[in-house]
Amino acid sequence: MAMDMAHRDHLLAAAHGALAAATLVACVLAEAAVLALRRGDGAAGMLCYYLVPVSAMLLLYRSRRRAAAARVGLVDFACLRPPPRLRIPVAGLLEHFKLIGCFDDGSVEFMTKVIEASGMGNETYFPPSLHHIPPAATHGEAIREAHMLFFPALDDLFAKTGVPPSSVGAVVVNCSGFCAAPSLSAIIANRYGMPSDVRTCNLSGMGCAAGAIGVDVAAGLLRAHAAMSYAVVVSAEIVTVGWYSGKDQSKLLLNCYFRTGCSAALVTTKRGGGGVKYRLVSVTRTNQTANDRSYRSGYRDEDDEGITGFTLGHGVGRMVSELLRAHLLTLSLSILPWREKLRYVAALLRHRRHDKKAGSGGGIPMPDFRAAAEHFCLPSSGRPMIWRLGQGLGLGEGEMEAALMAFHRFGNQSAASLWYQLAYMEAKGRVRRGDTVWQLAVGSGLKANSLVWERVADDDHFATERHGRTTLGPWADCIHKYPVTEG
Repeated sequence: MAMDMAHRDHLLAAAHGALAAATLVACVLAEAAVLALRRGDGAAGMLCYYLVPVSAMLLLYRSRRRAAAARVGLVDFACLRPPPRLRIPVAGLLEHFKLIGCFDDGSVEFMTKVIEASGMGNETYFPPSLHHIPPAATHGEAIREAHMLFFPALDDLFAKTGVPPSSVGAVVVNCSGFCAAPSLSAIIANRYGMPSDVRTCNLSGMGCAAGAIGVDVAAGLLRAHAAMSYAVVVSAEIVTVGWYSGKDQSKLLLNCYFRTGCSAALVTTKRGGGGVKYRLVSVTRTNQTANDRSYRSGYRDEDDEGITGFTLGHGVGRMVSELLRAHLLTLSLSILPWREKLRYVAALLRHRRHDKKAGSGGGIPMPDFRAAAEHFCLPSSGRPMIWRLGQGLGLGEGEMEAALMAFHRFGNQSAASLWYQLAYMEAKGRVRRGDTVWQLAVGSGLKANSLVWERVADDDHFATERHGRTTLGPWADCIHKYPVTEG
């Protein structure tokens, strides 16, 4: 259904464009006919002098108007660095599992193995509610966690950009596991006294892919409302309510990976955007929700004891692989340069010819995505999964560094993780003007989403402060320690 609606919208947009072009041509032909009837045989010269400039001006105006409407820029973004008192070292976490009394020995042993193999460091954070014994996973604690996440990140964003909250026309909040009333976006609008016509949107249940969807929603709102200059996209996961206190191992993985974090991004379609840091090049969204196996690969339900948790279904790895193949095919058509497209087609033809001769298939060749992007932000699902995905994309350790180090320092912060990775690359001074950044996210459903950004701001790698705020973001106190060597 979603794909049908997307195709319908695309066809409607194409039909509107064709109608506008046909109207322009009809007007030009009508004007030409009038001139020809009035001036007879001498009209040809007048036609050239009169119609050609007018037509060119009309076409130029129309093309520039469409380009301006479609142009979306990222002014800046901010990532929360939680206070040190919320730090949870790995050894302390494993002891915490034993002390809270809700896990049996098998569950503790399982989580210990997962965490020790994940590549997570000793500087990640839990919300205050999960430092309690037993954990205080209540609605009130979840609201307090939302305040703790949203407000410092947004304060930092508004201070860095110099854009006041009163100028924001839309607030898009994505939080997969917690839905409050009033909504999380309403909490933000209330806190900052935003105008009565501000658009507030909440995205829930979409997992780690929701950040890219939030940017797409914000861009759509900006394009649809010409008077709207700015939109804020907030990405966070309220870990308080995501905590699972049962014994079903398929539900324990979120306890192992997910940690506290929040990002806030300010996007705009404002013309003459000298303050824009990145230009949005491409948004690609793919879902396989109509496939029952894909749909059941990750879901929230109750275990045999009535305890709610998020289950990773059997065969989820295979379903993610199928999803990514479909997604990367669509994405490659829009972002790869022509030389790489031609090289890839030739590689596919050679592969097919070899298969016919050998009678058995080998690995299907992949395009070289390094020809389309210099920097990569990947799903933050632990060191083994990051390595597997990166190698499948043909990336080297350097291209995977940001994802590996962000997970080591902060853990998995769901949709916000991609922004912590971009903050890492900026803190290292690696993103230069003209560079392309690819953010890839995978979420429940299953769905895969990609944002491709081009850096358009001048290089300021040696500026450690802007508008009175550090440019190193959440990495300000530790970027000199990274990358770390993991055993």
